[in-house]
Amino acid sequence: MIMTTVAGASTLEAVNDVLASVTGSINGLLWNHVLIYLLVLAGAFFTIRLGFIQFRRLGHGFHSVLNGRESDDGISSFQVFCTSMAARVGTGNMAGIAVAIIGGGPGAIFWMWVIALLGMSTAFVEATLAQLFKVKDEDGFFRGGPAYYMERGLGQRWMGTLFSIFLIIAFGLVFNAVQANTIAAAIGDSFGIDKMLLGGIMVVATALIIMGGIKKVAKASEIIVPIMALVYLAVALVVVVLNITEVPGVIALIIKSAFGWEQAGAGLLGALIIGAKRGLFSNEAGMGSAASVAASANPNPNHPASQGFIQMTGVFVDTIVICTASAAIILLSGVMDNPGSAEGIGLLQLALTNELGGWATYFVAFAIILFSFSSIIANYSYAENNVMFLNGNTKKGLMAFRFLVLGMVMFGAMAKVAVVWDLADASMGMMAVVNIIAVLALSGIAIKLAKDYLRQLDQGLKPRFEMKNFPELEGKLEKGVWDK
Repeated sequence: MIMTTVAGASTLEAVNDVLASVTGSINGLLWNHVLIYLLVLAGAFFTIRLGFIQFRRLGHGFHSVLNGRESDDGISSFQVFCTSMAARVGTGNMAGIAVAIIGGGPGAIFWMWVIALLGMSTAFVEATLAQLFKVKDEDGFFRGGPAYYMERGLGQRWMGTLFSIFLIIAFGLVFNAVQANTIAAAIGDSFGIDKMLLGGIMVVATALIIMGGIKKVAKASEIIVPIMALVYLAVALVVVVLNITEVPGVIALIIKSAFGWEQAGAGLLGALIIGAKRGLFSNEAGMGSAASVAASANPNPNHPASQGFIQMTGVFVDTIVICTASAAIILLSGVMDNPGSAEGIGLLQLALTNELGGWATYFVAFAIILFSFSSIIANYSYAENNVMFLNGNTKKGLMAFRFLVLGMVMFGAMAKVAVVWDLADASMGMMAVVNIIAVLALSGIAIKLAKDYLRQLDQGLKPRFEMKNFPELEGKLEKGVWDK
């Protein structure tokens, strides 16, 4: 029995080593030589072409979110916003911030902000395109996303198929393993509960929701997301108030480290690369993932660009608000002066414990359950849309995929953190490259839609999409979706 156990452990160790080597090579190519430039250039391009829409119209974005509960039928814009936020607000906002600060120094936070601000325009474009090219499935629900605008907008189904495969691997499988890994680490370390038992509990809880499909995911997200975000921000605000005199110094440290002026930082290149990686993982701008659920909304007003404003706002809330809250907790607490062996979510737990006392360990454990579990079910909804694309918008094979997702949740609860994060970075990077190429190719129509929406809005009208104003789309949109 002992020899069998040792052999099994050795095999698992060997698999982890191989995965680490392969993903390390892929990540080196993607993140150091390809994706950083694509993300920054695409974000800058869309920012300029849209007239800095993320700054000029951010207020309208918040207005759209708060008034997005109305829907004639199906899923409302607010439910879709909550679903996308459920996926965005997870390990990237908590453990990911700690990873960024340890690996890239405080300056990584600055580059997360930059990537987010530029990425808001990219999120606007991809969500607008997702709404435009959406279709109805056999149950009458809307489906869409990058795979659909690649097929219908560009006429390249092969490209949509490639994107769908990457997204299914990334969000349906790997990212859910990441979220489960973080839950198991936080709860297991705090309460000494066996990780296999935790994995089993997560599998059962996940199954109860995802077996009901995207509509049940949207309803659950609408309840969980507002509560978890407000409670977490309230705790972060307490930490800021307790250390208010230290805030200017922390801001200065972030800026100095971002440009390599601070010895404690990782230098300009290290801070930029790590900040961009963690920023993209957190807010998903440019990946096309949130666009996969953005298409599910039945928006009011009935115009594709309306969902663009909502998803643009989601990027702001995720990174500029919630990620900054996590960074403030860590940097104001002083734990970076002597972090010891703490890493990932453990560093955030240590920071809050130092500031607020021992109960904070339990609060972080509770927050991790909400943040990460909501991400698991929302990630599933992204993947479901793309499984449907591959199957011609039918539910064929969907049940088998659900069981595969549940298997990855169990795997994630027991896997090594480093390997899981590396897999997440690799799959996310490949997916983002395919999507950015597509949104750049279709940027002309997205910009025209934005101008059409804003023209009507500035005239005091409730914007509506009219096919007659877009003759170039003739034959590319599904009948009955926009020509009703």
